[in-house]
Amino acid sequence: MLASATPSFSQIFKSSDATPAGTVIYSLPQTSIRVTVKVSLSKFTAGPYAAYSDKYLGVTADRSSKSSCTIEEIEITPLVEADQNLSVALNIGSSKNASANFLAFCSQGLIIAPGYFSSESSAMRFPSPVQPSFNEGVANLATQTTQLYKSVTNEDGEVEKVAVPQTQTVAKSLEKKAEETAQLIFRLREKKIDILTGDTDANYSGEALGSAVDKMNALEKEYTSLFTGKTTTATQSASFEVVPKAKNAKQNYVVFRISDTQGLLPPDNMSGRPVYLELTVADGKISPEVSAEEIAASKGKVAYRMPLVVTARLLDGQTVLGQTRIPVYQFGKLCYFPLDLALGK
Repeated sequence: MLASATPSFSQIFKSSDATPAGTVIYSLPQTSIRVTVKVSLSKFTAGPYAAYSDKYLGVTADRSSKSSCTIEEIEITPLVEADQNLSVALNIGSSKNASANFLAFCSQGLIIAPGYFSSESSAMRFPSPVQPSFNEGVANLATQTTQLYKSVTNEDGEVEKVAVPQTQTVAKSLEKKAEETAQLIFRLREKKIDILTGDTDANYSGEALGSAVDKMNALEKEYTSLFTGKTTTATQSASFEVVPKAKNAKQNYVVFRISDTQGLLPPDNMSGRPVYLELTVADGKISPEVSAEEIAASKGKVAYRMPLVVTARLLDGQTVLGQTRIPVYQFGKLCYFPLDLALGK
């Protein structure tokens, strides 16, 4: 008795449908492009006494606060995932050749299981906001004595004016505090010179000398920052993914945006400048998109994709941030292979 092999066939499969009996589900692969970027956030805060730095310290200080965001590292990584729009239910049948051929296509990545992703998800990491603080160094209040006069009658019956001093506590003006802080800075410098030259009653040696000078340097730096301002820095990193579409006339995609005040932003946030991913085909051309109906129409054959290699460039305006070559499956040609075909070893 001759045993006949059950022929293979394929049909469209949707996630809402029940899996047909005796079939395996596969999807065509598609490429997503992950861009991982690390930036440095710098924030300059002007000192409260910046307007008086020329007058009391003889240095010019920036009076306006500002922020900037600079790209430090960037990486472009192609990832492979299942194209959820092209899932096929395939009945391999009883042919040994069909089973072997199907497994060969799976192992080579030309067809993959639905829902497959080649990488783990990655989360964005944002820095904690850094707010610089200033130590004013001098007291904010001062005592002020005012001479008041009152009229009194002396023993001769004459009216005289008698001075009555009145002391009250008032807030110092910003310029007065700047002046006193500058005096503190100069006294610290003089005291430091006295210690280093030994012109002081106190004896410093070894670690005590170094510790004293370090503390005075730190104090002087803190007081000087009231005039010259402070700069704080923090790092921020995030990953963004783009899935190229073969139907797009121009292969330009906004991957993320950059703001000097907010750092990295998603592509739909218009408050930052865009960074583009530009895909260019060197050889060949992008194949048009194919429907699942067209794939299922070829009975007894397995549909697979051959990727098309493109050049991917990241652009910040006219500046090229990075460039690499990437195989993009959804741009490539759709091919068919007879499952029952016996391949020679």
